[in-house]
Amino acid sequence: MVRNCLTVDVEEWFHICGVGGPLRREHWDTLPSRVIENTRLLLDLLDRRQVRGTFFVLGWIAERYPDLVQQIASGGHEIASHGQYHVPIYELTEGAFADEIDRSVTALKTAGVQSVQGFRAPQWSINDRSMWALDVLSRKGFRFDSSMTPLWLIGNPAYPQEPHKRRTLNGDLLEFPPMVTRRLGQNFPMGGGWGLRMTAPDRVLSAMERRNRQGVPVALFVHPWELDPDPPRIRLPWSKRFVHYFRLEGFQSRLETILGGTAFAPMGDVLAGLRPGAGLGPL
Repeated sequence: MVRNCLTVDVEEWFHICGVGGPLRREHWDTLPSRVIENTRLLLDLLDRRQVRGTFFVLGWIAERYPDLVQQIASGGHEIASHGQYHVPIYELTEGAFADEIDRSVTALKTAGVQSVQGFRAPQWSINDRSMWALDVLSRKGFRFDSSMTPLWLIGNPAYPQEPHKRRTLNGDLLEFPPMVTRRLGQNFPMGGGWGLRMTAPDRVLSAMERRNRQGVPVALFVHPWELDPDPPRIRLPWSKRFVHYFRLEGFQSRLETILGGTAFAPMGDVLAGLRPGAGLGPL
């Protein structure tokens, strides 16, 4: 049986790339935190559905809320890195990215995580502008990455849509992209964000089943703030406002239906169970 991945980017509602003003980093500690309450909502949902997922935790979160990291781990979930400060990778130098990785891993291990094997970049920002980041990850001992999305603008539609190996200067790194489907001749982000929130659960499950029949697992992604029953509202540019607020209403219920409709396991476990040649050819 093919198992899929439910992944969570553990960050605050105000961790939005490319937005300054009151959401600049120097203001973060003054903004109302919702990550503990919202992550617990998600943990309760996963517990009801007996789903174990992969939580990509921001180092900034782990430093401030180590008990939350421990609670995630105690639920049997895999803990991975989401970087330190939610900065797109292509805005960093190689040295600055290495420092970000080191600090985020230190924060996670200080919070009690024994091993950090996976990484996801903020805003899918390992792309054609920052492929060097894969070399840094493999050098730092990461086993898998989930940062390359086959989407226009934030990634590249030509990227593989299945788990695969990426050759780096330090050996192979496993890459697990988020699920996309085709709509109107374009790749569509059904695997998470506004694309997942707007799509009926039965349609999501049908798309997953088609991939699974071919022996291919898929990855979904969510954020704790998407389950917030009363999310803070702030003025954002139109595109950011759409991505952040579109069809939040009822998402928890729709997500629970999806979680009950197929099999899930942590990303590291799913990748370990794939046979060589089953979508894992090197690039």
